[in-house]
Amino acid sequence: MHADIKMETLRQLAEVVDQQIPFHNLLDMRVKQYDLKGLEMTVMMRTELVGNIHQNILHGGVTASVLDVVGGFTAFASLIDSRDDWNIDELKSRVKTLSTIDLRIDYLRPGRGEVFTGTGTVIRAGNRVSVCRMELHNERGDHIAFGTGTYMVG
Repeated sequence: MHADIKMETLRQLAEVVDQQIPFHNLLDMRVKQYDLKGLEMTVMMRTELVGNIHQNILHGGVTASVLDVVGGFTAFASLIDSRDDWNIDELKSRVKTLSTIDLRIDYLRPGRGEVFTGTGTVIRAGNRVSVCRMELHNERGDHIAFGTGTYMVG
């Protein structure tokens, strides 16, 4: 599988993540960038996402959800990049089983801001299980939370 085919696969997957998953649409998660290094996703603060009405901060469940999605699809990008002999049917089969095995979120500061961006990196990439580290920052660069996720990729 050539690099351009890998990138086209990620482009198609980003479209699904960005537009076709109902929960992502509910939170208005948007793919900012998706390449072989991982997924970068944003969510805009709005009233429906407030978790503490007295402090007007992002709900912790939204934070965890963004980090989980970023981790899972970062793990999948690493899987795609791990071989050059994938065929499209294999990858379609694999993405159907993509799931979270374990997720840990550390909340570092209150979720204050207007735009929150989640990014991820792979700690360990395996053929069946991968581990990622994810971060959530606001538009000022404040580190809101980080997470570690273990994902089934095959």
